[in-house]
Amino acid sequence: VQLQASGGGLVQTGGSLRLSCAASGIIFRLNAIGWYRQAPGKQRELVARIFSGGVTNYADSVKGRFTISRDNAKSTVYLQMNSLKPEDTAVYYCNTNYDGMPYWGKGTQVTVSS
Repeated sequence: VQLQASGGGLVQTGGSLRLSCAASGIIFRLNAIGWYRQAPGKQRELVARIFSGGVTNYADSVKGRFTISRDNAKSTVYLQMNSLKPEDTAVYYCNTNYDGMPYWGKGTQVTVSS
């Protein structure tokens, strides 16, 4: 199982970024995929998750600003991040659980300047 996250970068407050997570080694359409983030000195936290049927959930801190979506044909999950704030600065990771094991992609850095 491999998860490849991309799309991070440096953006000003109020800007937008779109993260991508490409998965391989799983039956993608059957798996939930989550985006997590970890800021310096803080615990990793769930940002958003999308289930196989398309149901989504979000952390309260990003509701209304972030949108998670999936393209099963491309085995890819996206995280559209709008109205970014400095407190969104973190390393973002995608995650799935497969055959009872958690899998993490390498993180992608998102930095929001004030």
